[in-house]
Amino acid sequence: MDDQTHLIVGPGALGRLLALHLTDVAPVVLAGRRMLPTEQILTTPEGTQRTRRLVMHEVDRLPPTTPAFLHLTTKAYAAEAAYTAAMARLTGTPALVLWQNGYQVQPELDRRHQGPVLCASTTEGAWLSGDHGVSHAGRGITCIGDLANRHAPTCRVLAALLGQAGLAAEAVTDIDVRLWHKLAVNAAINPLAARFRIRNGQLRDRPFRPMVERIIDEVATIMAAEGIAPPAAGWHALVWQVVGGTANNRASMLQDVLAGRPTEREAILGPLLSAAHRHDIVTPNLSELDDFLARSAQPQR
Repeated sequence: MDDQTHLIVGPGALGRLLALHLTDVAPVVLAGRRMLPTEQILTTPEGTQRTRRLVMHEVDRLPPTTPAFLHLTTKAYAAEAAYTAAMARLTGTPALVLWQNGYQVQPELDRRHQGPVLCASTTEGAWLSGDHGVSHAGRGITCIGDLANRHAPTCRVLAALLGQAGLAAEAVTDIDVRLWHKLAVNAAINPLAARFRIRNGQLRDRPFRPMVERIIDEVATIMAAEGIAPPAAGWHALVWQVVGGTANNRASMLQDVLAGRPTEREAILGPLLSAAHRHDIVTPNLSELDDFLARSAQPQR
């Protein structure tokens, strides 16, 4: 690796989507817990396919050098372990980029990491096509920022590079608010879609629509208590806009349930429930969903 390398840890759908785009404009290394085929196929939203050869490593066998950027594209629950494993192999301190859902791991790793910590909030959609590729399900935009607005030049450099690679991106100064907004949308969509095993668009139909409305009401109350301003059109409009735009998608939490993987329940619902507890806000619908997903995750006897 040289000092311009982008090390991407987490070769899931997002990690491979990022790697297959960035490799055209910068050196890229993709690392995970196991080796994957070095030749990977990207299927574009238009249905065309392109093949790229990627440099792959197991995280525990990374060469001891320092990339310019360390991108963590794991699920939220795996981010801290992935960070620890990667940093144990590096000789210096790269800029850390966190791509996780929720608003749990970002503050923690911002405290731990000695270098710049950037947060990415993306609406890009992707799913895996087995070990050999990834499908870019829908184009979105990625916002890059840091929680204390200390690294604006680095944010702009990364956003520009993503743009050159074909992923729309912008550097922002309010990434914390954007992360809360995305958290609100995820909380209204992901748990219900996972519980009832439905595509996002089905949330618009009964009996699910009133459930979504009740969740949004609880989230809005929590956000107000936390001092997070709503989007211009309001929380309900934001959620239903995303539902409409992703109607045919399977939410990430539903994909995890169907694949038998752990969900990001704690990263998505945890910060909201913690905030509700701090402000003495009653959240029967969020709490019931959290309890259901926690029970579902327990091994059956």
